[in-house]
Amino acid sequence: MAGIYIHIPFCKQACHYCDFHFSTNTSQFQNMTSLIAREAVLRKDFLRGETISTIYFGGGTPSLANPEWLEEILSVIHANYKLDLQEVTLEANPDDLSPKKLAEWKKLGIDRLSLGIQSFQDEILQFYNRAHNSNESLKAIEIARAEGFKKFSMDLIYGFPHQDHSLWIQDLKTALSQNPGHLSCYALTVEEGTALGNWTQKGKFNPADEDFVAEQFEILQELSEKAGYIQYEISNFAQPGQESLHNSLYWKGHSYLGLGPGAHSFDGEQRYLNPSHNPKYIKALLQDSLPLISDPLEEVDRLNEYLLTALRTKWGIDLELLQKNFEKNLLEEKSSKIQEFEQAGWIQREKKNLSLTKSGMLLADSIAQALFY
Repeated sequence: MAGIYIHIPFCKQACHYCDFHFSTNTSQFQNMTSLIAREAVLRKDFLRGETISTIYFGGGTPSLANPEWLEEILSVIHANYKLDLQEVTLEANPDDLSPKKLAEWKKLGIDRLSLGIQSFQDEILQFYNRAHNSNESLKAIEIARAEGFKKFSMDLIYGFPHQDHSLWIQDLKTALSQNPGHLSCYALTVEEGTALGNWTQKGKFNPADEDFVAEQFEILQELSEKAGYIQYEISNFAQPGQESLHNSLYWKGHSYLGLGPGAHSFDGEQRYLNPSHNPKYIKALLQDSLPLISDPLEEVDRLNEYLLTALRTKWGIDLELLQKNFEKNLLEEKSSKIQEFEQAGWIQREKKNLSLTKSGMLLADSIAQALFY
């Protein structure tokens, strides 16, 4: 079981917080999607014949693409890969939704929309430089449901500095009232090289302090749980059966193929990446060459990456898998740290798994690092 991720590296405009790879120059958009389809052919053996269960269009803003350009990519995948598709996701911004586009996406087999809502507050959306407004956010799922879509995720950002938590609570309650089935919620992060990063460096923006952000994370946990959502990964909350199958492949260590500039791939042992540079990617594919960069992983790197990733999920660390794949007995070799974290109420043992508690989720990275080899 494996997945395919397709990176569409174009956006209408640059969000002030975003450090993903994208370009607002869309002159090469159609050419790029054709070359992504070509890359899919050239890399058809990368996954060694594994069955593809999920496809995910991310970006960038894939909802900007003409549906026939997406169809070209999907046709190549159907012709060259063994498929048993359980989920095909498209990231979409609310301002890109129209009955015509939605009907065309559905016809292509896209059955899940990941909606870039971020906030329902116009002043916050304007600050982020989002292209949509709150009214479009509110109507997004309604429009999509009218065209037959049933599976959704909403992206939200918390940690916007404010005198209290009222804006975040309002955003969260509004999102839950739409009954999306899935929420992906991320703290507002100041990244170097972004507009937000530059403003912070110049003293024009003051990020919220860690305690404020942590309190909003706890509010997220509380309200989503009351609404019947399970926190199955630190940033992801779903009603039972609505978990992202594609992202779960990453967290469970399955193989995946990444297509497009900036996309990463994993064959079960090694990581590879395409350069985050549209001209380099285009030049290579026009010559039927792959611009892949190898990102070698030693066994200890794979082990520590598993610990870091697994601890972020509700499933936690599979102690038997750790013994089988890495010959490590975590309970014995890290017993003092595990005991310390159990006593603090941050970690719990359940049968043959080790997972974080709700309070432990706030300290996931530091707990994982303490267990590293």
